[in-house]
Amino acid sequence: MEVTGSKDEPRTEFIYCYGANTELLKFGSCRLQPGHKNLILIIPGNPGVVGFYRTFMQTLYRTFDCRHPVWAISHAGHCIPPDSMDMIEDGSSAVERDVFGLVGQIEHKLAFLKKHVPRETNLILIGHSIGCYIILEMMKKDPELKVLRAVMLFPTIERMAQTPQGKVMTPVLCQLRYLGYLPLFLLSLLPDSLKYSLIKLVLSGIHSLDLSVIRPTVSLLNGDCAANAMYMGGQEMKAVLDRDNRTIKENLDKIIFYYGAKDHWCPVQYYLDMKQDFPHGDIRLCEREFRHAFVLDAGSEVSKMVAEWIHGDLRT
Repeated sequence: MEVTGSKDEPRTEFIYCYGANTELLKFGSCRLQPGHKNLILIIPGNPGVVGFYRTFMQTLYRTFDCRHPVWAISHAGHCIPPDSMDMIEDGSSAVERDVFGLVGQIEHKLAFLKKHVPRETNLILIGHSIGCYIILEMMKKDPELKVLRAVMLFPTIERMAQTPQGKVMTPVLCQLRYLGYLPLFLLSLLPDSLKYSLIKLVLSGIHSLDLSVIRPTVSLLNGDCAANAMYMGGQEMKAVLDRDNRTIKENLDKIIFYYGAKDHWCPVQYYLDMKQDFPHGDIRLCEREFRHAFVLDAGSEVSKMVAEWIHGDLRT
């Protein structure tokens, strides 16, 4: 394990989890001891880079007066390992488990909870995009998890390949993925300063851009990280088909769904279908025009909104 960060700052840790390199971003307690009551855990979208959620997490942590730890776990292989670590701990085991695939990523999160979070800890799970699908699968596979609340932000939990964005990305991720590897490799050879400038230029059209997302975006220009994210994305297009109504029904009182009004990964029709199928569920439609990738410019605003939803769930 490798750790960076000072006492007064969020701490970044790199560990092997489920045999793969994993980055943890932690606001608050660096270790949870038995008897620790609450943990707010972020399950990211794809790419699963925890640095994208820094502003969101910091705002959430400070909103609760730094009383409850707020952690985020990267997806397996979506982060650049430090020099002291490899991308995978055991090559044959990683292949057998398909740790970078969608099912592997679900088992990766369950393995993290089992090893690093005391069983009695109350969990507030916050998922973004495919992170919402992962949370539903976690709740199905381990119904004994002490989940007090699951917040689903811009949830891609059904019919991904049929969405406007899915129709564009499915052939790219499933048939043409390997064509992207060469340009990614060439970009990875550029010095970080030039990568930073290029990313800043590409994102310059976003009003109120959160500059903290530029560095984690640069990290994706590492060929292995991007390849792993694309591999996972291809599996999403094939695997995320019918909505898991049974798991939703069994946990409906714990879940908040928040849909985008202009989300090309999750059309408003999906929100309307959900409202019709679960009329008593807490299912909301964005009224503030937040983008699917809200971390780019609205991490703080979404965080404050989420804090209002979950403050009554946090036990002291």
